[in-house]
Amino acid sequence: MRIAVIGAGSWGSAVAGLLGEKGNAVRLWARHASLAEEINTTHRNPSYLTDLVFPKTVSATSDLADACAGAEALVLVTPSSAVAKMGERLASSLAADTPVVLLSKGIEGTTGRLLLDVLADELGNKDRLAVLSGPNHAEEVGKGTLSGTVIASSSLKTAELLQEIFATQAFRVYTSTDITGVQLCGAAKNIIAISCGFAAGLGFGDNTVAMLMTRGLAEISRLVTGLGGDQITCMGLAGMGDLIATCTSPHSRNRSFGLELAQGGSLEAYQQRTHMVVEGALACQTLTKLAEKHGVDLPISSEIRQAVWEAKPLAAVVEALVARSSKPEFY
Repeated sequence: MRIAVIGAGSWGSAVAGLLGEKGNAVRLWARHASLAEEINTTHRNPSYLTDLVFPKTVSATSDLADACAGAEALVLVTPSSAVAKMGERLASSLAADTPVVLLSKGIEGTTGRLLLDVLADELGNKDRLAVLSGPNHAEEVGKGTLSGTVIASSSLKTAELLQEIFATQAFRVYTSTDITGVQLCGAAKNIIAISCGFAAGLGFGDNTVAMLMTRGLAEISRLVTGLGGDQITCMGLAGMGDLIATCTSPHSRNRSFGLELAQGGSLEAYQQRTHMVVEGALACQTLTKLAEKHGVDLPISSEIRQAVWEAKPLAAVVEALVARSSKPEFY
């Protein structure tokens, strides 16, 4: 198949390599012509996953129309803040029936809407849209390490088509129709990962991190069900699976940002140094607003938002969480 991958960061590069190894003709879109030229010349991305050697079936371009021309499927891998704008650009370059799978994780910043809804406004025909989410660190997928993921779409036919496109022996793909739950899990787990890095950076131990992960999963579950998603999704790859990987792995930018935050670092400095977007920092703003609108309690996410965006003292963040009144675990 001819497949367009939009976004040449670490995850976009890993996916391009994965799809190219299956024999697909992959066009990888990069923002800058110099990067596209470097990829075509060396078969490597000089900025991300530099050890990954692209198969000859992968070529790069900085021309969006060129990337989309003749595409039988499109993979969108941009930061969540860029999804709306990219959807608008794709509307004039992409055939009306081309399936599109979104790998970005987050919530639209200005409206608080799920990203697939934002994308559907631009591309129409929501049944051709899907979202992919799971414990999928780009560094490991790029190396062919055994991994699992879930593809969710309102159309099971679309989900199954994309399942066939992505699946390999090393990349196991499952399907779901719970697009709400899968998207919310993918956005919210990044906030909990920041809290785990934050706790580790302050000197707390494994017990604390395990508690934050578990109570974080409870927050995610309340949010998913509060917005009409399926609670069981939270126990799957997009929920618990991704939460475990993101909260514990050294590959996790959200966890590593939490570590630096606990040591006095700033979001701006971290992103400038790593050239990566900390999606959890954005999500703790959008998701807490969304939760307030629906009457859902997100104490961990709320405190992380105040630490990141309101410079709340670290000791006060810890005190606010441990001072909460005791209650039944499940209610």
